[in-house]
Amino acid sequence: MRLKKAGILALAVGVLMTSSLLAGCQGSSDTGEQRYAWPLGTSSPEDTVTQLYAVKFADEVSRLSDGKMKIQVYPNSVLGGDRELLESCQDGDIPFVVQNTAPQVTFMPDIAVFDMPCVFETIEDVRKAIDDEMFLNKIQQVYKEGGYELLGYADQGFRVMSTSKPVYEIEDFKGQKIRTMENSYHMQFWKELKANPTPMTFSEVYIGLEQGTIDAQENPYEVIVSNKLYEQQDYIVETNHLPHLISLIVSDSFMKELPEDQQEIIRQAADTAKVYARQQSDERIASRVEIIEESGTAILPMDKELRTEVVKRCEPVYTNIRATIDADLADAYLTKH
Repeated sequence: MRLKKAGILALAVGVLMTSSLLAGCQGSSDTGEQRYAWPLGTSSPEDTVTQLYAVKFADEVSRLSDGKMKIQVYPNSVLGGDRELLESCQDGDIPFVVQNTAPQVTFMPDIAVFDMPCVFETIEDVRKAIDDEMFLNKIQQVYKEGGYELLGYADQGFRVMSTSKPVYEIEDFKGQKIRTMENSYHMQFWKELKANPTPMTFSEVYIGLEQGTIDAQENPYEVIVSNKLYEQQDYIVETNHLPHLISLIVSDSFMKELPEDQQEIIRQAADTAKVYARQQSDERIASRVEIIEESGTAILPMDKELRTEVVKRCEPVYTNIRATIDADLADAYLTKH
């Protein structure tokens, strides 16, 4: 159920008052001083790159403004889930949101460009593509038309498959009951591999793996470790089928009301936070892989032959996505750099 604007704002104020801080949306005194900390919402736990990204951004805004601009970060869906956060940001009630791009496809269909599977082989290639000026201009326009301004993308590396059954060749995907997000393109990808994609609330995934309701799931390494999913799985298959991008967005209407110098501080802080979050992601992935290997769960890279076959099998996914998104945007994303 959608949270009402008044309810979200009341919750934001209540949480901050409890911690002896002021909260709310944009506000300034007659002297130009910001009266309230602007809320930034995420649906992610504290110990994640998403949280690190959000906190670094808030800290940089404070530092660059000499403490005159304040942002308060609310993790764990305190201000609502992904959909509620997007709706409230669009309306300007929650100015800032940090979240994965997948939930944004419902609001902005062109964001499905990131659902094209197996486009890039390294996360460095992904970052070059999304930082490319031509692509960035096009994707920023998508957000602008949706009522937002895109401030940048960090990531948690690629999404990989954890499973109770090893995958060495294309036939090994067949019949595996894998939990996915409720995203038609994600589900189609696994269907093309002859797996059995099953949408499931994330909170039920660990129990589902433990009880054998599902055979597998797919997420970035960080999520697999932070939720201890590897405890119920014997293998991690490095499918690297999709980058797990994390967007930092701001309400376009909110941003337009700010003086130009404050807008510049926000954009500069976002650039610094993006670089920091990407560095943290790289370091944390290495440590997460080590944790998984020490547990006895085997990590299986996909060889060139298997990857080539996966790419071939999922061509219908590309066709479906390209039929629904802007062709120039797709071309800009797919251009190798």
